[in-house]
Amino acid sequence: MVEHKTFGFRLFNVINYFFFSVLGVICLVPFLIVLGSSFESEPNLKANGFALIPKHFTVFAYQTVFQLNAVMQSFLVSITVTVLGTLMALLVTSLLAYPLAQREMRFRGAILGFVLLTMLFSGGLVPWYILITKYLHLKDTLWVLIVPYLVNPFNMFVLKSFFETIPKEIVESARMDGAGYLRTFTSIIIPLSTPGLATIGLFYALNYWNDWWLSLNFIESDHLVPVQLLLKKMISNLTFISSQVDTSKFIQVPANGVQMATTIISIGPIILVYPYIQRYFVKGLTIGSIKG
Repeated sequence: MVEHKTFGFRLFNVINYFFFSVLGVICLVPFLIVLGSSFESEPNLKANGFALIPKHFTVFAYQTVFQLNAVMQSFLVSITVTVLGTLMALLVTSLLAYPLAQREMRFRGAILGFVLLTMLFSGGLVPWYILITKYLHLKDTLWVLIVPYLVNPFNMFVLKSFFETIPKEIVESARMDGAGYLRTFTSIIIPLSTPGLATIGLFYALNYWNDWWLSLNFIESDHLVPVQLLLKKMISNLTFISSQVDTSKFIQVPANGVQMATTIISIGPIILVYPYIQRYFVKGLTIGSIKG
């Protein structure tokens, strides 16, 4: 079939490319400014402000960051929470979504309604805080950074819709060959759902990596502080950086440069992971969102 590109179609493409190119530059420039400022010397930062291209290139801020024991400990906490939390959230969400994708499941409508209710309404901050601290006893533990985000209703509905696109004939054929529900789920459904699981996994990983609110409310021990909360403390309190550095090794603590360097380092892992998942992203999200 030969596609006839009309003038209106081409004009739409030009406007589309222009609009999203401008939008991309607008989103990219702040990142480049932070990146350039992280390599700028501290006196120039104080005198001239943030810079896209550093006038005096130095890696002193990065050297200082890696001398901060608190930063390295926070990175270890964030990596542990992100990896463990994402795997557990994918397991729990898929174990909830797959049964709900089966129309013959008993009480399917009631359970779906309950999950939808949690997406539309919440019990409030105070009851939720009491549940976490008084009944689950998760305060000031690593689990308090993982458990509250194990199931996201929106992600569950997207994954459920993805499971519904898998042909039933494949599942019925497996069951006729003697595969049980668990064997069917692990050997057939999971391998066929790689795009959907990768997409939802990226959502969960971003949520776990970027979150600082849970630790702000429930973490008191310094060794359990994730990197995002540590970065927030650095931005709001420059003296925190000086208190973490052995001043005998440095003439002057590059407080502003450390902020920029920590920001770049904190977003590094997600930028490195995204290209490997991006090829699944569009397929997983569009297929999962076709059927409500």
